[in-house]
This record gives sequence, structure tokens and C-alpha cells, in this order.
Amino acid sequence: MRRIGLVVACWIAVGGAVAMGQAPAMQPVAPVQAVATAASGPAPKLLWANGAPGAVGDADEDKPTITAYIPASNPTKTAVVIAPGGSYMHLSMVREGSDVAAWLNAHGVAAFVLKYRLGPKYHTPIELGDAQRAIRTVRANAAQYGIAPDHIGMWGFSAGGHLAATAETQFDAGNATATDAIEQQSSRPDFAILSYPVITMQDSYTHKLSRTSLLGDSPTQAEMDAMSAELHVTAQTPPTFLFTTTDDHTVPVLNSVMFYTALVKAGVPAEMHIFQHGGHGAGLAPTNPQLKPWTDMLIKWMRERGYAAETP
Repeated sequence: MRRIGLVVACWIAVGGAVAMGQAPAMQPVAPVQAVATAASGPAPKLLWANGAPGAVGDADEDKPTITAYIPASNPTKTAVVIAPGGSYMHLSMVREGSDVAAWLNAHGVAAFVLKYRLGPKYHTPIELGDAQRAIRTVRANAAQYGIAPDHIGMWGFSAGGHLAATAETQFDAGNATATDAIEQQSSRPDFAILSYPVITMQDSYTHKLSRTSLLGDSPTQAEMDAMSAELHVTAQTPPTFLFTTTDDHTVPVLNSVMFYTALVKAGVPAEMHIFQHGGHGAGLAPTNPQLKPWTDMLIKWMRERGYAAETP
């Protein structure tokens, strides 16, 4: 195993504080509607009980959901919304979804696996709207799930990493006058984890299939700029952990490097780990001896920031 990149205090890490606004006052929220499912796992819940905005049909693919995985003990009251990857065309709901939720639960952290709408049926801003609604929903129901409303992160893989990076750079404080209590909540994640993420939509380093799925066949320069996450980092972007590999021939490693560089320039706490070998789509890599240490680095980072306890 070989790690490369800039090094600060032995790891690629930048410390510091991010200015954070006061979270909106919590209000009682009716539990989101459950979707019928097999008894073998948690039931997905619709993000919009009466139909998602912009839906163009009534099939399962038109109904974004989250599935809650709640650990027996959550000492830090932390939750993570998980966005599986799949080029914005399909979703890796096990390898980058329920498996990740189980790992978080084993470390005493609540998890919510997001099923968001996909191209070519749906293009931006639908996917971001689904991610923002998921964060708002978890925050609005924090008391129900035994979590703290200021301990809600987002973890994305590949194209899901792009969705998480977009959510952490394009957010709002919520609509205080909304009749829907969920919409009153902030959509800003309190931290982000990006695993081999798509970041840019620019020609030089983008993952073109993800871009086509998200923006269509012929996006304008303005559309590509609007969805290139590295161009939207500010001092209010939350602390971020990145993991990727140099020999990723699907999503070029420079996607992560560009985002890390933007985080550092903005003074955002950031940590990045680049492994020389490992390719793309490793997930948690439990059986890959080259990549297996990366989740130890992640849980160490989460513990240092108060998002995971020393013991489950």
C-alpha cells in the first residue's frame, strides 16, 4: 500500500473551524410515509408523501425514499445520509448503501440510505432536490431517531459523491414560513464523506456518463459550471473527508484533488487519503488488503470531530 499527496502532520489534513448558523427551531413532524417492502429489512420512507416535486410518473423510480438504519446505541447522536453511486443512471444500493449503513451502525452511528431519482428520465436540479429533502427530513425528525440536528452528515460514492459534494456546497437555511415543517429545516450537512467522487462537470476530468445522465447530451458551459462542485466551495462548506485511488480509470483522481484544493483555499477542515492502487468502486473494501485501512482512517476522523464514539 502506498499513499500519495500533500501531507500536513503526516496525513493530508487541514484543521480549523467553519462558521455555522444557528439551526432552525425544531417542530413536531409527522413521520414520513413508509413504502411497502419485504420484511427482511427496514422499510423505505417516501421523502414526499403526496408525490415528489417534478415527478413525471408514478413508478418506483419516480418516488425518492430514505431507509433508516438505527443502531442500538448512538452516543454522539450522529446520523449520515448515504448516497450510493451509479453514474446517475442506477444505484449501488447494497455495496454503497445498506453495507455502508451496517458499518455505520456497528460504530454507533445512525444511517439513512437515499434512493434518489436518476437520468436520463430526470436531470438537475431534481437529484439535488432529493438530497436536500433527505437532509431536511432527517433533521426534522431528529428527536424521533435519537439524533442531534447538528450532527447530520452526508456520505456519497462516485456519482453519489458528486451529489454529496453538491449538497455541501449548494444549500439553504430552509423556509421559515413554509407550512411543511420539513421544508423549514436547513439542507446543509454538518460534515461530508466523499468516496472516489465525481466532482467536476468540465471536459478535462469529468466522468462523462455521469454528466450526460445529470445534464443531458449537450450541456452549456453555464450548466457545467453550475454543477462543478469545486467551483462552489466557500468557508461555509462543512468539514470533508475524501478517499480515492490514483489508478481510478473511471473517475480521474484529480476530481478529488480539485475539491480538496478548493476546500483548503476556503479554510474548510479537510482530510484526503489517496491510495496508489485500488481502481474505482471499492465501497468499504473489506477484503482488499490495499484499501482496507481507509475505513480505519475515516472512523478516526469521525471520532476526532465528535461524530463517532471511541467504542460503539
